[in-house]
Amino acid sequence: MLKNRITKIFKRTFLILFVAGLLIFYFIFPRFIIERRNIYNDTIHQEDASMLKRKKLTFLTYDNLEQSALLTYTHIAKPKGTIILLHGSSHTKVHFYDLSKFLATNGFNSVAVDIRGFGESEGQFFTFGVKESKDVKKLVDVLIHREGLNNIGVWGQSVGGALALQSMGSDHRIAYGISESTYTDLKSNIQGFFKRHTGFNLALVSNFLVDRAGHIGDFDPNDASPIKYSKQIIQPTLIIHGGQDEAIDISNSETIFSTIKSKDKEFIEVESAGHINLWEVGGKALLDKILRFLNNQAITYN
Repeated sequence: MLKNRITKIFKRTFLILFVAGLLIFYFIFPRFIIERRNIYNDTIHQEDASMLKRKKLTFLTYDNLEQSALLTYTHIAKPKGTIILLHGSSHTKVHFYDLSKFLATNGFNSVAVDIRGFGESEGQFFTFGVKESKDVKKLVDVLIHREGLNNIGVWGQSVGGALALQSMGSDHRIAYGISESTYTDLKSNIQGFFKRHTGFNLALVSNFLVDRAGHIGDFDPNDASPIKYSKQIIQPTLIIHGGQDEAIDISNSETIFSTIKSKDKEFIEVESAGHINLWEVGGKALLDKILRFLNNQAITYN
């Protein structure tokens, strides 16, 4: 009798845990992919504030979310261009304080953006470029028509690099762009994430979670595809990737580079760099190559 009671309790407990697990898998896990809580906060270098002229920008997206950006002006009377800076998944616009100083010193305005759901920008879900590329279009409108700026470029890192490519492919007002350490498409990126953290990958499972995330976030995951938009890029493009990147293998950028339609494109491999230390490992030599690329676009424009 006691044995039967224990068996019944065990079965009921197992059933409850199984159902709870299914519910968590179906409703909660997909949110980990796309949901943002504005939890990231980079350190602000206050000493730079008095040295550079900066202006906070706000603008509304097509779906009426307020987005935040920081415009940094160059001291040069005739700017060479204005570059939109797009951060990765663990940063906000403040991450670009030092880079904006570098660009200002070398004649470029820059606009560091809090991507929707990050920093001071509104938005619950990050859609891996599907909606964010439309946000960049709105920002380009603001820069051209409200701020009177031109020769607009983009420079993004990781998911920001993916967004840079998607924005270039969908808006040819963007004259040139730089993409660092990015992936080919969302589904393969999530598959890689699963494999890194579990030691194996079940594409059926990870693809299901991505599709569920798309349903929750109201976007098509198949459109979260930098490689799809790279085929529409005709602007000058610089692709950079670390040879030791374990988070996103360099083969992703190599594949993207091969599909970019532009004849003016360049690929830089920073051989001993990983995913988040390109600038540190590449050092002055890397920045000099990037600056040469940017100056070529300024010369072409002028």
